[in-house]
Amino acid sequence: MATQASAANLNYECSEAEWKARQDLAVCYRIFDHMGWSESIYNHISLKVPDEENTFLINPFGMLYDEVTASNLVKIDVDGNNVGGSPYMVNKAGFTQHAYFHKHLGANADAICHVHTTATMAVCSHKDGLVPTNFYACNFQNQIGYHDFEGVTVREEEGERLVRNLGNHSILMLRNHGPVVMDSTIQGMFVKMWALQRACEIQVATLSQGEANVVPQEVVDVHQRDLAVMQGQGGAGMFDFEAWKRRVTKIDDSWQN
Repeated sequence: MATQASAANLNYECSEAEWKARQDLAVCYRIFDHMGWSESIYNHISLKVPDEENTFLINPFGMLYDEVTASNLVKIDVDGNNVGGSPYMVNKAGFTQHAYFHKHLGANADAICHVHTTATMAVCSHKDGLVPTNFYACNFQNQIGYHDFEGVTVREEEGERLVRNLGNHSILMLRNHGPVVMDSTIQGMFVKMWALQRACEIQVATLSQGEANVVPQEVVDVHQRDLAVMQGQGGAGMFDFEAWKRRVTKIDDSWQN
């Protein structure tokens, strides 16, 4: 059964589960924009449509992140076909990469973002990538895959190498490009992206001072063990996501429409 809001703003009757996913994704775009993680009309956050096979939601190409709403998100299949009757197009570089992850990684990649923030791109462009020189960077030690730059990601055949280089991780640093962050939930993806951004910001600042103090692996292991226990108390990003949802809603609540 569709909600009244969805029936009024979409060209088809979507389920309540899809409408909630649309609102979650729309507010996620607004949060990213508020954080300064948007990149003009480029980059992407995508989310699998609940209870459907091989369909997901992505931003309409040509709109800024602060213009994204629940109803103007585009519903596409894994081949990039518009299956929701949206009048908007999508960026091929968006659905080619995201679709491959959605299709081949299952629930582990239900929510995906790709960003070009200055700090994350800088670390992706550094020969050593992310180094455990700060609290947040220690979160990700040995938990990130790296993929060499092959140009703009519009070729489907690159997808196999992307997945292979990701391995069993949930973050893929595209060298000289930017990170892809994924999770089974949009809340988990968001908090992972937030911590990665902080790790990269601090690394860039640290290395600007000269040689960094690298945390020994045995300390990183203890840090990650204890962090896993603490994260279980935070609802895998739920509290973080809801807090920032409140913040952006106070500024502009049009994302809900």
